[in-house]
Amino acid sequence: MSVRRLAKEQPASFAFSADTTAKAEWWIKKYPEGRRQSAVIPILWLVQKQEGWVSEPAIRAIAELLDMAYIRVLEVATFYTMFMLEPVGKTALIQVCGTTPCMLRGANELMRVCKEKIGPKDHLSADGRFTWQEVECLGACSNAPMAQINDYYFEDLTPDTIGRIIDDFAAGKTPEPGSYIGRTNAAPEGGPKTLLDATLYDGRAAKPIKKLPNSDPAPVEKAPA
Repeated sequence: MSVRRLAKEQPASFAFSADTTAKAEWWIKKYPEGRRQSAVIPILWLVQKQEGWVSEPAIRAIAELLDMAYIRVLEVATFYTMFMLEPVGKTALIQVCGTTPCMLRGANELMRVCKEKIGPKDHLSADGRFTWQEVECLGACSNAPMAQINDYYFEDLTPDTIGRIIDDFAAGKTPEPGSYIGRTNAAPEGGPKTLLDATLYDGRAAKPIKKLPNSDPAPVEKAPA
């Protein structure tokens, strides 16, 4: 595993927003008394949703909120790659899957387009609106190549479609996530190949269950008072 470090440039301070505070308290209450430290991962995620990344002052604020050592929060934040330790694009964080199925289906071409339109990977674009990364398997192998953009999966991509998606984000639009070849979930290209007859699974072919003789439960005798 690569070493993950905090960004060299850090903000002077951090403050929880009212919305983040309310959600953090909701998470803390899910755990038994004295176990509030168990909420560290969801609260780190809430902070990232608020700021876009996790800063050093934010880690200290979380440690104080959860009454735990600063180093313990730092260990969690640096271990899980879902936590961004440097500022990322305010408009879109594009994570292109580079694992074998996506690579075989053209992930390198998607990365080439990202580099042309945004700049080097793992760096903010010149306008501060975009960041792109290469990541490992995101679990949508049947719909390769794909990318996670902010919170959503964009699947069955081509250099043309990823380029249009980036342009749409830049124009202030909200591109539709999902398959870009019209695939339904993870079905084969062109549609399903099995279970084409809806009566096989919609209940219409189900037969009523025959009641077996003597299937009524025996009456329960009450104990004498």
